[in-house]
Amino acid sequence: GGPPRLLASAASPEQDVEVLNFALDLERLQEAFYAEARSSLSLGGQWGEFARVVGGHERAHREFIEAALGDAARPPPSLDFGEVLSDEESFRAAAVALEESATAAYNGQATNLTAKGLATAARIASVEARHASWARDLAGKSPAPRASDRAIGVQPATVELSRVGLAS
Repeated sequence: GGPPRLLASAASPEQDVEVLNFALDLERLQEAFYAEARSSLSLGGQWGEFARVVGGHERAHREFIEAALGDAARPPPSLDFGEVLSDEESFRAAAVALEESATAAYNGQATNLTAKGLATAARIASVEARHASWARDLAGKSPAPRASDRAIGVQPATVELSRVGLAS
């Protein structure tokens, strides 16, 4: 199970399945993260609104990718957020890292997709970038620190998420 270690080959429908399953794992992670944060932390104010709205978007993204993949969708991974959701400060740092990593991961896989696969991913990638901007703004950081977003592969995304306790 899990995403392939390296996704870099000529675009093909088979490659689309691999890339979209990686995206599906990201969306499942995000959806579960926000759902658990809302149930285990007393998030109020702007961060509570962020978790509610973004969690709903992540659910819609998951459903969209599952529909695109049909029977080719992998089963959901088991997730354990441990210390990441032990307090609101940890949640905030993880939310920023999660949204930035998701945006960069979508960007990093764009060239591995066929036109049809890219159309699916692009509809989500732009929203992930808005989530990252919103999270950065709430965390007191510049909402748009760069003129262009980073693009990273599967392994760097996994490493980034591991740093904040969001990947094994």
